[in-house]
Amino acid sequence: MASMRDIKRRRESIQSTQQITKAMKLVSTVKLQKSRVKAEASKPYSDLMYATIGSMLSRSGTLDHKYLRPAASGKKAVIAITSNRGLAGGYNNSIVKLLAGSEKTPAEDTYVYAIGRKGRDGLVRKGYEIRQDYSDVINDPIYQDASDLTVELLDEFSKGKIGEIYLAYNSFKNTVVHIPKLVKLLPVEMDREPKGSGSLLMNYEPNEDEVLSAIIPKYMSSLIYGALLEAAASENGARMTAMDSATSNAEEMIEDLSLQYNRARQDSITQELTEIIAGANAIS
Repeated sequence: MASMRDIKRRRESIQSTQQITKAMKLVSTVKLQKSRVKAEASKPYSDLMYATIGSMLSRSGTLDHKYLRPAASGKKAVIAITSNRGLAGGYNNSIVKLLAGSEKTPAEDTYVYAIGRKGRDGLVRKGYEIRQDYSDVINDPIYQDASDLTVELLDEFSKGKIGEIYLAYNSFKNTVVHIPKLVKLLPVEMDREPKGSGSLLMNYEPNEDEVLSAIIPKYMSSLIYGALLEAAASENGARMTAMDSATSNAEEMIEDLSLQYNRARQDSITQELTEIIAGANAIS
């Protein structure tokens, strides 16, 4: 059995850790409140943009545009959004598992555009090539970051260096539930309107090339920006939940150690009393 000194030291150590986890939980709670508002405000716009582009292209007939042509390259680009810090449960590992376990994104054919050091390091261990590292973006996501990344990816796509573009992130459902998603950005996946459905074909003014060249970058930027905001909210929610669990676990350990300490103290007192009585009896 451990000595009273060892038990006391361990209990004090866990109490110090508990104070840290409590503080981290409070910080994450405040950050979650702010990021959640942004994520929930942007989600309807991102979802509607995705649905609108798909619907528009499904009623456009056959289009020949640089952003819609079949893949000229077997290489795929994935924007992998994770965090720069740990202590968030399985938040970061869920994206690594999502990509490594998907037939759409095999390591040998995939370039990773990493947003978040934890995901970047995990994907490197899985054999993925990190094409670019934008880890600082996740600290304070802004629309311009998404726009700059869109310009770079569309340039690579139009030059034929990559044939498909995907977005991997944790979608924010609520504080506890975060759903890993792999969304194909380009070429746009769309369901063609069946013949005879009565839907009119889409008209483009001044012409389809100019319209698509203007709207597809905005479509991609909107989806990437929305994913950044959802990922930030998911990260803070995951960290708050993890720190809450850690605080509860620490409380249980402290209670167990306090019980052990009291038992050890009682045993020590009993032993001392026994020795005193034995000594008194020997004298008499």
